[in-house]
Amino acid sequence: MQFIPWKYIANWKCISCGDCCKLYSVVLNFEEWLGIVKNYGVERTVSGLDKLFINRNSDGSCSFLNNGSNICTCGLQRRKPRACQLWPFKVLMSPRFGNPSDALYVYHGTPLFVYADSMCRGLRLGRPGFEFANYTVQEFVEIAVGIRRNQLRTTAEIGFSKPYYGIRFDWSSGFR
Repeated sequence: MQFIPWKYIANWKCISCGDCCKLYSVVLNFEEWLGIVKNYGVERTVSGLDKLFINRNSDGSCSFLNNGSNICTCGLQRRKPRACQLWPFKVLMSPRFGNPSDALYVYHGTPLFVYADSMCRGLRLGRPGFEFANYTVQEFVEIAVGIRRNQLRTTAEIGFSKPYYGIRFDWSSGFR
């Protein structure tokens, strides 16, 4: 994985290729794990030494990946773990992947650093467009800090839902 600052990206749109679901393991927090276990059974998850994950199929893909006719969809669309909601972006409190001035995103006065995994085929490099810079990156940030759950711009057009803005984030408690 090579991460690039958000200011190097002209636009991003999920193209439903499924690469993220085929190439990466999904880390779950306890609440996400519990929700999957209750709804789908413990066999859909696996535990590592210090982390919980979604189980993978024999071909290495996520067990919730629906792959058909060149379009991949998520079987957890409305219950997607935060790691899946945020991919290919990482929202951090410090500039872990370099180029801090290009990764800087100030959200309500709080400096954050936003990077994207360059492996994602939905990224279009260049100068950020207005919609991407003012709406898409903001949505990723709001998901990362926990004030938004539903996705509008940060998921494939297949099965997206209306945005939700009802939760306040307490900056003193940090990221969830």
